[in-house]
Amino acid sequence: MVRSGQRVPLLGARAAAAMAGFVEPGQEAGAVLVQVQDDLHKFKVKNTNLKGNVKAVDISNLKTGIERTELGLRKHAENYLHDINRQALTISSTDNKEVHSKEPPKWGLHFGASQKQLVLPRVPVEPVTVQAYSKSALRVSQSSQQQLEMDMKIMLDPQNISNTAVLKQQNYETRLPLITKKKSAPMCSQKIGKGHTVSNLWGLPASHHMGSPLPLLEEDRTKGILSLTELRLIPPAAKITLQTPPVVSKAAPFHEFHKQHKKSAVGEISSRVDLENTDTITFPNSKEAIYGKYSSSKGNIAPLPSSSSTVSARKSKPAWTYPAQQLESDLQIPSQTQPPQMSPCQSLQDLCFDCDIAVYHGTIDQKAPGFLAFKQHYCLSWKSIVFFLEHTEKLLKDYAVPLATINCKKLAEVASDFELNENPTKSDILTVIKNQSTVEKILNRPGQRYKGQGGTEMAATKIQTTWRCYQARKACVRFRQQQWASGVIAISWLLHNHMARVKKTLKESRQRHLENFYIRAKHLAANWNRIRTSRRTIIHIPSLGYSQCIREHIPGLALQQNMQMGRLCDILDANVDVIYICPLHLSEELLQYYNKLLGLQAAVRSGKPEDMGDLQDRFKILTPEAINSFPKHHMCLATQLKYSPKTIKRIKILIQSKDAYIIGGVPHKDDLAVADMLNVPILGSVPEVAHLYSTKSGSKRIFTSACVPTPPGESDIYNNEQMISALSQLILDNMEVRRWLFKVNDEFGGNGTAYCDIILHLKCYHWVQKERQRYSPEIWSKKWAHEPALVKISQELPGLLAQHVQPVNEKRFPTWEKFLQTFLSQGGVIEAFPLSENVTNLTVDMLIEPTGKIKIVSSGDQLHADGPLRSSGTTIPQCSVDPAVLNSLCLKIGETCKSKGVLGYFSVDFVTFIHPQTMEQQVWATDLDLCYSDQLALTQLMLYMTDGNLDCRSSRFEVSLGSNKMKSQRIQHEERKTPSPVSNRCAVASSQLRHSSLSVIYYNVLLQMCKARGVGFDLQEKQGTVFILYEDQQRYRLGMITIGEDLQGVLMTFARNLFIIHQEISAPNMQGETNFKMAIQDIEAILGITAENKLKLEEERPLKADALKE
Repeated sequence: MVRSGQRVPLLGARAAAAMAGFVEPGQEAGAVLVQVQDDLHKFKVKNTNLKGNVKAVDISNLKTGIERTELGLRKHAENYLHDINRQALTISSTDNKEVHSKEPPKWGLHFGASQKQLVLPRVPVEPVTVQAYSKSALRVSQSSQQQLEMDMKIMLDPQNISNTAVLKQQNYETRLPLITKKKSAPMCSQKIGKGHTVSNLWGLPASHHMGSPLPLLEEDRTKGILSLTELRLIPPAAKITLQTPPVVSKAAPFHEFHKQHKKSAVGEISSRVDLENTDTITFPNSKEAIYGKYSSSKGNIAPLPSSSSTVSARKSKPAWTYPAQQLESDLQIPSQTQPPQMSPCQSLQDLCFDCDIAVYHGTIDQKAPGFLAFKQHYCLSWKSIVFFLEHTEKLLKDYAVPLATINCKKLAEVASDFELNENPTKSDILTVIKNQSTVEKILNRPGQRYKGQGGTEMAATKIQTTWRCYQARKACVRFRQQQWASGVIAISWLLHNHMARVKKTLKESRQRHLENFYIRAKHLAANWNRIRTSRRTIIHIPSLGYSQCIREHIPGLALQQNMQMGRLCDILDANVDVIYICPLHLSEELLQYYNKLLGLQAAVRSGKPEDMGDLQDRFKILTPEAINSFPKHHMCLATQLKYSPKTIKRIKILIQSKDAYIIGGVPHKDDLAVADMLNVPILGSVPEVAHLYSTKSGSKRIFTSACVPTPPGESDIYNNEQMISALSQLILDNMEVRRWLFKVNDEFGGNGTAYCDIILHLKCYHWVQKERQRYSPEIWSKKWAHEPALVKISQELPGLLAQHVQPVNEKRFPTWEKFLQTFLSQGGVIEAFPLSENVTNLTVDMLIEPTGKIKIVSSGDQLHADGPLRSSGTTIPQCSVDPAVLNSLCLKIGETCKSKGVLGYFSVDFVTFIHPQTMEQQVWATDLDLCYSDQLALTQLMLYMTDGNLDCRSSRFEVSLGSNKMKSQRIQHEERKTPSPVSNRCAVASSQLRHSSLSVIYYNVLLQMCKARGVGFDLQEKQGTVFILYEDQQRYRLGMITIGEDLQGVLMTFARNLFIIHQEISAPNMQGETNFKMAIQDIEAILGITAENKLKLEEERPLKADALKE
């Protein structure tokens, strides 16, 4: 090569002028730069032609000059462009939207020309490889060269009118020369694990923003479109479109499954490049020009390699490449002369993003092209992928899976999330397998594990493990059973000991309570005469101490215990203070009502309402706090008081330094505990004695011992055979009795009673009568004569009873079977119902004082508002039996009870009727209750409201009616009082009245309505009506006492009051649930009997008078 010293000064001068920035006036900087670039180009060409004598040429100075010139050009071009145009020029996008700078430069290519596309001529494309490009090139025709020269003129002077006219022609188009292929170093993209490491490929050095392009030379035509773009022969803002796209997507063919179950390298590639028939190339304006619109799905082009891998693969190249050049090398446009085939780099790109790895019998072919491409693409994260694949191979080998296909993309995503110390699970491995359902079925197949790798050893291990587990489990179960049994025994023993200690403690406590009870009872008996006439306090505890099974079936237990509010009337004695234990919380309205009612004592004695006083300091109504703690435990009042320390403390304060004793209800063991806590005696019986003789069978024993008449019957029946046998014998012995009663021992108030009219339904009754007539009375009285009749009756009775027995309380015992079960479990009695249709029941209340004195404190005939066998009220005093006969019977019973250890208040029930055969009055003792009765509480209120005297020996109720002056004298000078006129009175009282409509009105409204209808009490006449109110929550029950001069008038007034109340609180279409109607019917029946008795009495009086005259 020969030196060209003549061109160097010229080039250096021009470069120096350009570097110094001196520009002649009127000469544009762009023209200077173009001229310098032209000189440099010619200089390079001449040096290139001097290739013959290489050894004789020293080109070091040439290289130095060229480098300096290029460096100066780059610097000044960059500064110039920076000063003139600060906005970056952009390439229009594929959708024909144009982007221009606001102020185009005064030199170079006019940017308006970018609005038209520069269309390249049709160029034949050859296949491209990674190692080198093909050296073939297209030859440009003369017309094409002229066209390019015209393009350059237009770009150098776009404002010229002639150039503008040429651009406006329709057939005008700019054609670029043939794209020559360059050698390119092999490169393969690698997948970066996380983050973006690719720099901005659009940032180009300033040397590429040079001015006007150089004229197109013949040598430049063979260097390709990228070389033309670099030489500024094609403007950077030009929109170049290839009429036929260089890359055509086609579906990749797969081999048939029977061909060794393997995929070739080409088969695993999911896309191919077909660049045939390519005409034009379009360079878009967005980043798609660099990265391309590629997808990882099948049939699309894989993404281009990153800039980092490109730079590393091309170390001999400059540090930057023009985007169009990089795009050309990345697309790998093939030639048209050779058949299309995939380059290794492009094959690797497609494999990395859309390929599968086949695993045959748990083994991966690590030499397969697809696997190698996958490994090369994910080299940065290959350690975690290998770790994941090792576990996948082991799983597939262990379960002998013949074929599994792994999704490479899914594998890379899943494997990157796992650490080396964390083993993937079976579900994690299944997520990367394409044929997941098939593989999962194989994995879940029973026994599949033993068909794979190490299956025999695993099966042996499993058998040994199962057998050892069975042995260990068996031993463990046996040990746990023994341990459980020992624990149960230990706990049972501890509970037994604890229960024994508690029982022993309770037994000792109750024994101590009982001993203290006897001690205090003796003290009470010794001081009774003094105590009953001195200042004392009576503690009333109206407790129903029945057994738990009985209390559970009492509806409204608390209300039932509060029906003896008449106990407050013990303050009639001026020396008595009353503490009433109430099982319910009473409102202020009720407390005020009883304050006014009990304050009438002085007004009753004087007959003046204005004399009403305040006796709140004489009585106290206390409610135990335990009723809130045990709302559903069905405890009796004594038990609730036992667990109410505040109430106990208050009672102790109230009775401090006073004589006091307790009057209870149905005795309970906790009554003794309360008495022991308060250290006061009880005026009552021991609970065991009271429960023993209060039962139906116990009362029969008392009556038998007292030798009083009782109904025919049998007691202490506890089994079905005994019941049938006893009833059959009773029927034979009492053929005239039609109705038989069945009474449960522990029930009260008629709840445990049932009846049956056996004679009406007994089919063999007539046959038995004939048998009886066959024998004489003497023979019939013998047992052998009864055998045939007993057999027939015993066979017929079970079915008859099941069909025709009627319980009194159908809510408690809806069927005979349930009644029979209770009857046999608790025991009971069978007794005959009176032979007459007109039957009167009466109740007598008695008191056995601590000194042993027996007194009759009340008596009355029963009212039946809830049926013939349930008492709902009483008429006081009784007038159905001769008082002498009744007193005799009562005293006998009292003496017997006294001998049995009974103490305090008790009541006896009798029944009287006229025998149809003898026509004589019969009186039978039927029941005995060793407790304070409702009738006695009503009697106390009656006496309080009238200040009268009830003489039970003569069955007379008398009140004194004197002048106010005489009554005031009696109050002031009690010892010198004069006799007052006496008047007889009768009373009808009931504590069991109920009406569901009462709950809709308040008590004050009820009292106002009754007052408006003339229902009230006359203090001067000492007659009228008084109400007993129990509670103000539900308000469906109340008590009522009506006092008058004679029985017939009192009954009529009582019935009229019920009718008025029912009429006031009920609507015609809403009568409500009530027993008012049955009470009125029973009163009407009594009035009818009373009228008949009066007529008979009037007829008998003349006859007796005539007999006396004679």
